[in-house]
Amino acid sequence: MNDVHPELHGHVLNPLDLVERLAAGNEWAFERHSEDELALELKGQWCRYEVWLSWHADLGVLQLTCALDLGIPARRVAQAVALLALANEKLLLGHFELGGEERRPAFRYALLFRDGVVPGPELLEEVIDIAVSECERFYPAFGFVGRGLKAPREALQAAMLETEGEA
Repeated sequence: MNDVHPELHGHVLNPLDLVERLAAGNEWAFERHSEDELALELKGQWCRYEVWLSWHADLGVLQLTCALDLGIPARRVAQAVALLALANEKLLLGHFELGGEERRPAFRYALLFRDGVVPGPELLEEVIDIAVSECERFYPAFGFVGRGLKAPREALQAAMLETEGEA
């Protein structure tokens, strides 16, 4: 398996072209906003996740953001930030943050590629899968905190128990 695709005919292959082919092949809903931006919509157990990918060719960086469909009320931001810190301690790759006016939790990850080397489709599909899997794993905790049902640590413990029980 070769996960590296060198420059083709003097042009760096845009990894979003590969993601677009993956999306079509997997029948994922997607929209190409520009040469450097692509949006996917992927169905999970808890919700439909919005995944945005942006390619920064000048830096050799592919940035991925996977947003949950939960908005955090302003009065619960402090608890959500505490939960973000706890959740981020459990991640090996990427991190969670709150974004936008609705303060939606989102998983973010960036891949660095240098010297005209871009990822193969297998790696891209795996990174997208990891993003959605992490969102699935922590969705219940963000839901508990966003609705004020549990404190951050308690929400995380409850979500981890539920996830482990479904494995």
